[in-house]
Amino acid sequence: MSDSKWQWENATAGAVAGFATVAAVHPLDVVRTRFQVDDGRVVNLPTYKNTAHAILNIARLEGLKGLYAGFFPAVLGSTVSWGLYFFFYSRAKQRYSKNRDEKLSPGLHLASAAEAGALVCFCTNPIWLVKTRLQLQNPLHQTRRYSGFYDALKTIMREEGWRALYKGIVPSLFLVSHGAVQFTAYEELRKVIVDYKAKQRKEDCKSADTDLLNSVDYAVLGGSSKIAAIILTYPFQVIRSRLQQRPSMEGIPRYMDSWHVMKATARFEGFRGFYKGITPNLLKNVPASSITFIVYENVLKLLKLGRTSD
Repeated sequence: MSDSKWQWENATAGAVAGFATVAAVHPLDVVRTRFQVDDGRVVNLPTYKNTAHAILNIARLEGLKGLYAGFFPAVLGSTVSWGLYFFFYSRAKQRYSKNRDEKLSPGLHLASAAEAGALVCFCTNPIWLVKTRLQLQNPLHQTRRYSGFYDALKTIMREEGWRALYKGIVPSLFLVSHGAVQFTAYEELRKVIVDYKAKQRKEDCKSADTDLLNSVDYAVLGGSSKIAAIILTYPFQVIRSRLQQRPSMEGIPRYMDSWHVMKATARFEGFRGFYKGITPNLLKNVPASSITFIVYENVLKLLKLGRTSD
């Protein structure tokens, strides 16, 4: 099997996994974004008591369209991100490893994940900016609404310039550590489970990784690694969402830069302000991560089976 074919199999599996994940949990993503930017001083954003109240309120006032606001850029961004992420991650691991059977150290797993995350970050930031703005549109919005993804891009370029598409890029780069933590935790936990099951079955774990693990194992691995990553990196998500808000009708942004967000959040909301929306975020991302890794690993298996049969 050539290296290029291996890389494209990883990219395909990642892209399919990303689409399946977004479709299942998008309403929670809308709720999380609205909680993240609610600093108690925003007048054009509805107030929600909790996650359930937010979902019911959005469904009642805005319908299914409100619950799936920003769905297209979310699907596009997630599919592209996961596809590129697994592709770059796979290539980095191959480069750091002398041969595919050799196990990488935790440090090299971390470097591989960080490298992939940084590359994806620069490619997809404009997509995530548009998604955030579409999700924040609501009946209380005072500025002209974006009609969709392409209208949002054109309007942002016309009114704010191309640099606006990279608002939030600094916390996004810090969020590269999220993927690094998640994938490192995933790989290390995966090795532990494989070694444990291999000893039980008295099999060679090096040659039986995909046979030893099932969908339940992948779900547990994905969920556990995601929790660790969320707890450590969530404040950067809040900072990014607040930076990516649409400017006022006068063209004045609510926050000037990351440092401004940090100072204002700490002053007016305290430590809890940096973790606003973490409940819907956990509800969204822990099962989502499980879905992603289940789909990814199983699609990869199918692609390998198809190649073997050929």
